[in-house]
Amino acid sequence: MESKETEGTVYGYVRVSTQYQCEDRQLAAMREYGVSENHIVVEKRSGKNFDRPIYQRLLRRLCAGDTLVIQSLDRLGRSYTEIQEQWRVISKERGVAIVVLDMPLLNTREHTELIGQLITDLVLQLLSFVAQTERENIRERQYEGINAAKARGVRFGRPRAELPESFETTVEAWRQGEFTAREAAQRLGISRGTFFRRVKELDGGI
Repeated sequence: MESKETEGTVYGYVRVSTQYQCEDRQLAAMREYGVSENHIVVEKRSGKNFDRPIYQRLLRRLCAGDTLVIQSLDRLGRSYTEIQEQWRVISKERGVAIVVLDMPLLNTREHTELIGQLITDLVLQLLSFVAQTERENIRERQYEGINAAKARGVRFGRPRAELPESFETTVEAWRQGEFTAREAAQRLGISRGTFFRRVKELDGGI
């Protein structure tokens, strides 16, 4: 489908969160809309905030009359408040139209009249709020899952290093003043901090 006539340039912004995610689906959507290949930018960066170098360069390039195309709202960002602010800067301050391909109501190129802008603003607020609420629910479910796993005895993080059989005899010699804690830790192949932590555990956490 050919992009509509515009006074400015139509840019496509494609974002995936990691190097291992594929951007092909977003690229195909941009081409289908009619965005020129040399005006499509791809960024492999988390959407947790807008401190993204490629996005920031694109933002500086945008001029009044241009159009920014994204496939979905979450490709722009994940934070409700930051999406609202970026939308305001791009559309209101810069005079740049925004097209969200999977949500036709979020198309400021077509909804230029007052009622259309009102609908766009309301839909944006609703979708941003729903997206952020879902992320918070996911984090809450993850937190609950981790707590449940811990209650079952599941350990997280790196496994504890096995201590040599000579640990207790080395501790006893250290207590007798035969060598320093640093020397004891070196003999055991552990750090001084780990040495003191394991000694405390040996004493029952006292």
